[in-house]
Amino acid sequence: MKDLYFRDKKEIEEEQFALLRKQLLYIAEHSPFYQLIFRERGVDISKIESFDDLRTIPITTKEDLQRFNEDFIAVPKAEIIDLVTTSGTLGSPVSFALNDADLDRLAENEQRSFEIAGVTSKDIVQITTTLDRRFMAGMAYFIGLRKMGAGIIRTGSGLPKLQWESIQRFQPTVLVAVPSFLLKLIDYAVKNKIDIQNSPVKKAICIGEPLRSGDGGLNALGKKITEKWEIELFSTYASTEMATAFTECEFHKGNHVLSDLIYTEIVDEQGREVAPGETGELVVTPLGVQTMPLVRFATGDMLTFTNSACECGRNTKKLGPVIGRKQQKLKLKGTSIYPQHIIEALNSYGKLESFLIEASHDELSNDKLKILIPDTLQSAEIESLKEHFKSELHVTPDFEKIPLEEINSIRFPKTSRKPQVFKDLRN
Repeated sequence: MKDLYFRDKKEIEEEQFALLRKQLLYIAEHSPFYQLIFRERGVDISKIESFDDLRTIPITTKEDLQRFNEDFIAVPKAEIIDLVTTSGTLGSPVSFALNDADLDRLAENEQRSFEIAGVTSKDIVQITTTLDRRFMAGMAYFIGLRKMGAGIIRTGSGLPKLQWESIQRFQPTVLVAVPSFLLKLIDYAVKNKIDIQNSPVKKAICIGEPLRSGDGGLNALGKKITEKWEIELFSTYASTEMATAFTECEFHKGNHVLSDLIYTEIVDEQGREVAPGETGELVVTPLGVQTMPLVRFATGDMLTFTNSACECGRNTKKLGPVIGRKQQKLKLKGTSIYPQHIIEALNSYGKLESFLIEASHDELSNDKLKILIPDTLQSAEIESLKEHFKSELHVTPDFEKIPLEEINSIRFPKTSRKPQVFKDLRN
């Protein structure tokens, strides 16, 4: 159904609702968790005749997945082929399982996502993220590219020397990478006199960190990369629970929703859909998933969306960059901010090699913010940073100097799949 996204909005919605109904019927028949929920809440799937009716089904939380993990399995265990876990950003990792049909669906999702970003079978793609450690995304990239017929180089995470040796040897045109790792590749190239502007790499599909601000332009991190390396950056957003990716096209105006693979809601604190451009929590119902299907799963990710048609011709909803998790919101002197706002303010300062953000409570249980910065910064630089931060976010955090090596060892733990920039000590 690759042409579905280019059809009239009404046609897209009709097709999506038909797939949603089919998924709900499957879940009602096969999922022990939802059979109990539907019975306890008096949910009659046959009476769900519109997207609005879907709201009679309660939100599923990550805590539900943790507590009742086995009850979400909706196929015989003998059918399970792959077992993965979530990244555990907000707590203990959650186990997830996939059968053969789910892996086919995952490959289809990734193929379409790469195609949205302009990747073709003629490209050679270097995957710089891990394919092991129970990581769904690395495997998803591989099977999606394989389905597409593109060339693949599986370098895995880290090791800038190996990455550049592979780039020079195999001439990839596309990288899949965490944005901050691209900065490490740039630093290695500069130190080793590698001419990055004449490398074969033309674009990077970026995961794990936002690259864009709300208006679609590159944020400070994205600008820092492209100022040093003239490649096109594409933002993509996904999670293990969704088993679906949202990727931006060449016009970079938001991450396109694959309407036949997932139904999305962006809701406020009361669970009501917010208007386009307003910030809300992303709630998803993946379509076509068999092993561990979810209905109205609350991702915890806060973002905006738009329904406007895209210049690329797609008429699907587009998601904005994630500004933080719902639980990570801070209230500082009456101002509500999310980690991404803080990260953007620090990155836009332009003079910090690295940093860590710590949220805690003061003696009155009010939110408190502390930024750990390299101990090489002079007093005048710190005062300048304070002024910059206050002008950007209208608040001033505490700053503490510690060795750069200590910051980076915390920020890039060997067992983590992405940088750990924000530490929430409030709970």
